[in-house]
Amino acid sequence: MPTVKATTVSADDPQTYEDAHVHAVYDEIAPHFSSTRYKPWPIIAAFLSSLPAGSVGVDLGTGNGKYLPLPSERPGSVWTVGLDRSRNLLQIAKQAGEREREVVWGDVLDGPWRPGAFVIEQDELSKRSIPAGADESCDTEVRVPLGKGQDVFVPWVLAHPAAPKPKASRRSKGGSQQIPEEKAPERKEEAVQAASKVFDRYYHMFAQGELNELVTEAAGEMGLQVGEPKSGSAYGVQIIQDGWERSNYFVELRRWKQ
Repeated sequence: MPTVKATTVSADDPQTYEDAHVHAVYDEIAPHFSSTRYKPWPIIAAFLSSLPAGSVGVDLGTGNGKYLPLPSERPGSVWTVGLDRSRNLLQIAKQAGEREREVVWGDVLDGPWRPGAFVIEQDELSKRSIPAGADESCDTEVRVPLGKGQDVFVPWVLAHPAAPKPKASRRSKGGSQQIPEEKAPERKEEAVQAASKVFDRYYHMFAQGELNELVTEAAGEMGLQVGEPKSGSAYGVQIIQDGWERSNYFVELRRWKQ
């Protein structure tokens, strides 16, 4: 069985590395990847269910678009646009839930969403090949546009999938990994001639406290107050939830404007 490998990203040209080990890989494995990622993450599903009717937002790194039809208990009440760098995954996302969906081909780092929109993200932060760890940058992805809005992030975590929540300790950094993705031949005649092909996908695995610190640093660089609205502060961001679910850390944010 393929194994997870530790890796490093060159500080000289991280974009080239990301193009080869993230974007090109997802375009190649899109159908297989989509078939193995069909169940919505509970914390994101609950977040979408909590939004009022008429809410508009974006799913960063939408993949196969599994969040676009939600909330399932009142379909159509929330409008989520899917954004991804993989054109092949977007072709799948366009038909999520067996109906036409709105999707956009683009890069998260361009920040192509309007002020006041909600933002959801699962794993997208983990796919950025940032030198010295994901907490050195990613400001644009964590960045909150001026105005009111909400975000929820669920990246991958530096822990075994079945592991319990780590005990509290001094904050540590996660690590960069090559996650093997095995793509089987699509047709029977291909299977006779070729074995399954393994692609190494880049991931940054988050450690305890790292995601919260990313958010705090990004807000500070933008001059935003972190915490509840206070007099004397025009703009800020409040951490609504910061927790652990199904072997992953998550954080929910709310932007505010006085």
